[in-house]
Amino acid sequence: MLINDGIPTVEDLAKVAPTAERFAKGPVAIVECFQEIPCNPCVKACKRGAITMPNDINNVPIIDTELCNGCSLCVSLCPGLAIFIVDKTYSDEHALVKLPYEYVPIPKAGEYVGALNRAGEDLGKHEVVKVTSGGKKNMTYTISLAVPQELAMEVRDVRL
Repeated sequence: MLINDGIPTVEDLAKVAPTAERFAKGPVAIVECFQEIPCNPCVKACKRGAITMPNDINNVPIIDTELCNGCSLCVSLCPGLAIFIVDKTYSDEHALVKLPYEYVPIPKAGEYVGALNRAGEDLGKHEVVKVTSGGKKNMTYTISLAVPQELAMEVRDVRL
């Protein structure tokens, strides 16, 4: 349970997961932010206005998946590392999952890294497709990882 161990329940995740129809259209952001805290960098990062925080900066962000194009600008700007991009149209066998990453060393494209679920459990080794820097003032990288389609909603971290 989220309040006890930091791991969202199936019910928590169902509230933020895009529909199968939306996944079929291409990459989309998934905001796994469940705590009401004063924070809004994701709202400011989204140039399309897909992420909102109605009425109060303490509310959890809401994403309009139809406005989101999966650009991933929000991923490296979330201080809670709670935003992920999932592209189930990447290939027939694989989905592309973009994850925030703040450790060293930084993995490189072409490397295989251990994929982890929300509880830190191993989900096998998968290929890093791309690594994107957050910029000079943002040390959060975005790791693009090719994973089997069935793991797209499970993989949320990597281990070198």
